[in-house]
Amino acid sequence: MNYNDVIAVTNRHICSRPLPEQIERVCRLHPHAVILREKDMEEEEYLILARQVMDICNSYQVPCILHNFINAARKLNCKAIHLPLSVLREKYNQLEYFKLIGTSVHSTEDALEAVKLGADYLTAGHIYTTDCKKGIPPRGTEFLRNVCQCTDLPVYAIGGIKFNDSQFDEIKSCGAKGGCIMSGAMNL
Repeated sequence: MNYNDVIAVTNRHICSRPLPEQIERVCRLHPHAVILREKDMEEEEYLILARQVMDICNSYQVPCILHNFINAARKLNCKAIHLPLSVLREKYNQLEYFKLIGTSVHSTEDALEAVKLGADYLTAGHIYTTDCKKGIPPRGTEFLRNVCQCTDLPVYAIGGIKFNDSQFDEIKSCGAKGGCIMSGAMNL
C-alpha cells in the first residue's frame, strides 16, 4: 500500500498515547498529509497543540493541514487549511492567505459548490460504515464515483477507510486520489 495516498486525520480521544507521540508514529509512514482535526478544542488550546504537531510533521516532511481555525493557522504560518463546507461558504473571500484549501462534501452538489468557492481538494464521505457515524448508513462507492466524476479536484474518500490494499483499490477505481484514515492512524 502506498501511504502517500493517505491523509491521516487526528482524533486525540481515540489514541492510546499522547497525540504528539501518535503523530510521530503516523509521520514515520510518510502519509500524503495530516489533518489536525481536533474539533472540540478552544482555539488557544488548538494553537498550542498545532504548533507541536506542525513541528513533528515538518521534521518528517509531511504536510500538516490545520482544521477550521483560520486565525490559528495564520498565527502559525500554516498555509494549508481544511474547512467544513459551511465555513468555506462563509469565509471563501477571506482565504487568499492559504495555498491549500480542503473541504468535506456529502453530495455532488456540495462538490460543485466547493469548486466554485475555491477548494483545492475534497474529502467525500462517509463511504463505509464507521463508528464515527454510528447508525448512519454509509453513502458507498457509487456516491464516491459520482463525486469524483463531477470534478477535476483530487477527492479523498473518508469514513471507514482502513490501511487495506483491497479497499484502497476499490476507492481508487472510483476515481479517488486516496483515502482519509482516522481510527487506523490513531491506533498504529
